[in-house]
Amino acid sequence: MKPMVTMVSLVEDYLAARRQMGFALKFAGGQLLGFARFADKLGHRGPITFDLAVKWAGSAALKTPLTRARRLEVLRPFLKYRSLFDVGTAMVPQGYFGPAHRRLVPHIYREHEIAALMQATDSLQPTDGLRPRTYRTLFGLLAATGLRISEALHLETQDVDWVQGLLTVRQTKFCKSRLVPLHLTTLAALKQYVVDKERQLGRQKDGAFFVSDTGEALRDRTVHNTFEVLRTRLGWIARGGHASARIHDIRHTFICRSLLDCYRRNESPDHIMDAISTYVGHVKVSNTYWYLTATPELMTVAAQRFAQFIEGGAR
Repeated sequence: MKPMVTMVSLVEDYLAARRQMGFALKFAGGQLLGFARFADKLGHRGPITFDLAVKWAGSAALKTPLTRARRLEVLRPFLKYRSLFDVGTAMVPQGYFGPAHRRLVPHIYREHEIAALMQATDSLQPTDGLRPRTYRTLFGLLAATGLRISEALHLETQDVDWVQGLLTVRQTKFCKSRLVPLHLTTLAALKQYVVDKERQLGRQKDGAFFVSDTGEALRDRTVHNTFEVLRTRLGWIARGGHASARIHDIRHTFICRSLLDCYRRNESPDHIMDAISTYVGHVKVSNTYWYLTATPELMTVAAQRFAQFIEGGAR
């Protein structure tokens, strides 16, 4: 008797094939396995139907069009894959529940806010320990390079090339590695942190670059909790669509300020966006444009450039 093929087994086969191609699919994998368990619980057999896909999308605890749209977006590549083996597989049209993404305006930090954040780290306990210097250097690196917080926390001692002034960022969000050139002031700050770390913990040949007072690698949740404490002390009021200013908004700020500097140097924004996109590790330049926010400073200088163009003073 032929064993019954479950939806879970079909999804597991799909995820294995995609991950062999280098796709992590952490979030999407969990969602697809949830769909598979949903289908198996209903006793579904045969090709995936349109009704099954829509029913699963609508079964989310948060019953909003955005949630349903995101579920179908995750499901759609799996449907295409299954259609190669089962021609009866239904295709769900793009945008059936509306857009799957909604861009909330980020908090674009002002220079004095970044300076205040770094200064506020001096109050972290114990004030004579490594912790204040660790967070000052970490937040400063994020502001100077636009790294993702996960990338900064995964840095190891050997990832800093002190001679060339480069960071090696390994196996990032899209399983890619890249080299990140550092400004001399950023490199100097990292060197000072290494000196402070060795004074506190002794010489470390390898291991995590950013560590706690006990020498252990910083955890993402710990860093976010510490940031929330500092943010509360500073009394920031969020500017944008999120309830509070976030660490990830530092990355948004870096990209916006990089484009602003480009305008001020009278450089071509199209060329600089390609460079910024590569620097921050985006797969497509369109992802970098997603990070841009129409700040007053950026719109002012863009308007000035446009006026020059209209008057014939710029190409």
